[in-house]
Amino acid sequence: MQKQIINEIQNFDTIIIHRHANPDPDALGSQGGLQHLLKTSFPEKKIYVVGEEVEGLTFLNRMDKISEEMYHDALVIVCDTANTKRISDSRYQKGKKLIKIDHHPNREPYGDLIWVDTEFSSASEMIAELALHNQDVFNISKDAARLLFAGIIGDTGRFLYNNTTQQTMKYTGELLAYDFSPQDIYNELYKASRQVARLQGSVLLNHEVTNQGVAYFKVTDEVMKEFDVNQVEAANLVSTLSNIEGNKVWVFFIQYPEEIRVRIRSKQIVINEVAYQFNGGGHPLASGATVQNWEEASKLIEALNKLIEENESK
Repeated sequence: MQKQIINEIQNFDTIIIHRHANPDPDALGSQGGLQHLLKTSFPEKKIYVVGEEVEGLTFLNRMDKISEEMYHDALVIVCDTANTKRISDSRYQKGKKLIKIDHHPNREPYGDLIWVDTEFSSASEMIAELALHNQDVFNISKDAARLLFAGIIGDTGRFLYNNTTQQTMKYTGELLAYDFSPQDIYNELYKASRQVARLQGSVLLNHEVTNQGVAYFKVTDEVMKEFDVNQVEAANLVSTLSNIEGNKVWVFFIQYPEEIRVRIRSKQIVINEVAYQFNGGGHPLASGATVQNWEEASKLIEALNKLIEENESK
């Protein structure tokens, strides 16, 4: 599959790279890492990245503003996005050829070429392998290595999650040879404003826990107004509940104008099937979902309670 992707890259003069909406470091790292990899390796080509920008992550990479005309005869590559509903910028459909590169379960195959492999920790690790295994084709730059490193540490939780493998560490070690500062990345990714720190304290004090061990916190409009934080800042606190004894699954509900977005995490119990039931999906232990109101949010908690009970009765 990598050779086929390389062939398509070589065949197109214009390449436009997408990723999912509400991007995390892996979405931006894989998208931007691939962009810089291709810019350095094929300076004659036009390489663009598109999608909305998120406050707090623009230090990683900035997006391009391009016209719809640019999609004519363009190769479109979508990184780190399991389903088409989540792709940022619907113009991805207007290219001449579409490639999907992703590490989530392939429940919605889309594109002319599909490289999906759930054995990778992240889409950034996939792009890192593409680059490192094909150095006769690709010239890895400092910027590409920096972005891929950021994406990998984002999805592995600084190598603490169980998706970290020997291969992950090997590729990360090779990326470190490209003379960027990991410390600068850590400082930017994990710094917190005083407002966010105050909200984190409230999460610890005021989260709720079911008898089955589902811990959850509702980030309502009122909460965001009280602590002067936005949805992205609040959502990044989901791991706050991860190390509390007795929490088997933990959930963040984040209120948006039209919907409530949900982040679900687990230590051992596979939770992505529940996420699929609520307009979402993701990894076995880290998924996202969407509900329309707080009544539906309660049903999601009930589904997780039932899941835990079923697992414990086996």
